[in-house]
Amino acid sequence: MLLKSEVRTLVQGQEAEKQNLLSQSLVNLNSILMKLVALVAVLLLCVESIILFVGVISRYVFHSPIFWSDEAATLIFIWLTMFGAVLALDRNEHMRLTAIVSKLSDSKKALFETYSMLIVLLFLSCILVPSYEHVIEQMFITSPALEIPDGYRTLAIFTGVVLMMVSAMARLSKIANARQLLLCLLFITAVGSLFWWLTPVWQAMGNYNLLVFFVLLIGFSVLGAVPIAFSFGIGTLSYILSVTDSPLMIVVGRLDEGVSHAVLLAIPLFVFLGALLQISGMAKNMINFMASLLGHVRGGLQFVLLGAMFLVSGISGSKVADMAAVAPALFPEMKKRGENPEELAALLSSTGAMTETIPPSLVLITIGAVCGVSISALFIGGVLPAVVCTLAIAFMCWLRARKTDTSAIQKQSAKVIGKTFLIALPALLLPFLIRACVVEGVATATEVATIGIFYIIVVGFIAHLFQRQIEFKRIYGMLVEAVSLSGAILLIIGMATAMAWALTQSGFAATLIELMTNIPGGKIGFLLVSIVMFILLGSLLEGIPAIVLFGPLLFPAAHALGINDVHYSMVVILAMGLGLFAPPLGVGFYAACAISKVSPDGVFNKVWGYLLVLLLMLFVIAFVPWISTVFL
Repeated sequence: MLLKSEVRTLVQGQEAEKQNLLSQSLVNLNSILMKLVALVAVLLLCVESIILFVGVISRYVFHSPIFWSDEAATLIFIWLTMFGAVLALDRNEHMRLTAIVSKLSDSKKALFETYSMLIVLLFLSCILVPSYEHVIEQMFITSPALEIPDGYRTLAIFTGVVLMMVSAMARLSKIANARQLLLCLLFITAVGSLFWWLTPVWQAMGNYNLLVFFVLLIGFSVLGAVPIAFSFGIGTLSYILSVTDSPLMIVVGRLDEGVSHAVLLAIPLFVFLGALLQISGMAKNMINFMASLLGHVRGGLQFVLLGAMFLVSGISGSKVADMAAVAPALFPEMKKRGENPEELAALLSSTGAMTETIPPSLVLITIGAVCGVSISALFIGGVLPAVVCTLAIAFMCWLRARKTDTSAIQKQSAKVIGKTFLIALPALLLPFLIRACVVEGVATATEVATIGIFYIIVVGFIAHLFQRQIEFKRIYGMLVEAVSLSGAILLIIGMATAMAWALTQSGFAATLIELMTNIPGGKIGFLLVSIVMFILLGSLLEGIPAIVLFGPLLFPAAHALGINDVHYSMVVILAMGLGLFAPPLGVGFYAACAISKVSPDGVFNKVWGYLLVLLLMLFVIAFVPWISTVFL
């Protein structure tokens, strides 16, 4: 009897040892793959920057455009995006909300982490075959300049899905025990079976089923600490499987569309730009000057952030890219000076919500193009509303800082201010250089970051000869970090695009427009409902998709009610900005937290004060048309 027990124990021990070896082998394989992915991604980021910069020089200086540069940049960009998303998953840097999970015991935290990774694996498994089919389908399309099949570009999505699956399984093997794994699998299977069994009910509910899939299901996933991008993905996937007859390849196609917009190229490039500002020491020089000028004032460094966002806003055409250009350059030094990182993230999010009307803005251009409004009039009319909102946020910053003890901070002498100004001048000129290049047509909004990158490289190396402030050892690590951050942000945008498609196909858009055309209260009622509607649309559809879908239908109605087109445009843009940066659904809020490198949990409560001020300013701008039209 004892012999049987010993044999059983020995067999169990051997099985456990085999499982441990298998787990360790998977972890080792993943480690090797991630090092390779990081190296390739950094090289792609550098090559991307060089191609776009050379394209600008060739076109503007030598008047000889490189016709294949845009295609090459787009091809590299999607690979860069997917590799960044892979690294973000491996490094646990995808944005997630952990407010509830963080308060649980360690064992329950591990249970939710297991659940989270299983949801990620479930989503990736569902789109694995469709992503391969998407590659095959795109192989029949040939790019006009490079003359290569488009499938080589979309192969990045399939490759990214496979690598993320490996990374998720490696992470599960490290954190999950058999009991936790079994419990989570049973729960996910039970919920999935229930949703499948209730398919006739969902279909009979009409558009009310959107509340189930895009509010309850996504909300539960977000609160359960599932990464935001995958929460959007699983909600969209569940809706398509339960309510529609559409193939799952639709999700992959919309993901491809969402991360393939040329303007999004600015995101990794501006993150790269911000990393170089830190490494070169130019960010520190700029902060030193701003601090010498405003450091003794209550809320002075917050005013610096506001001014920086005002200067760079609209340059890239992407609000996320604008934040990525400012935050990595300013935040490290501001944190060293005692600023609360979560407060900074809340301020960054609110500035992102209010500066979309500053020209040149892609949203302004889009409204002009699809709604028949003069783009030059929009550029003129957009400045004062942004100024009004900026002053309101500045007042809020002053209120929050009014109890700050500044007695220990002395006002700097004119000599010190002048010296720090001369040292910081190259960095201070950068926003003006970037804006001038866009306005004068030297570079597009996508290309302009590369000018900043090479400007910093040249100026930084010259300054290094005198100050020795470039930290060469940090370069590779910061580049990997830049790629990971970009991938996390862009995957959220791609998944949000897929979700936006599902909402549009549901008929939700047509129902909403019908309601808008029968609103009581005339002009005031129409403006109030427009504000509410575009705040919601900003949360769900983001700015440009909402404008393209609803702008051509709602602008004629506004015009018929006597509302000036430029005035209505400002109301719409600011409302969408509020929605985009309002938690818990606003993609921009999570992007601001990702760029700030803080958890959304601590930012959640701090951002509402700023958003309330912006909402009040939105009502002022809505009911005082003069603010938008005085300079027309």
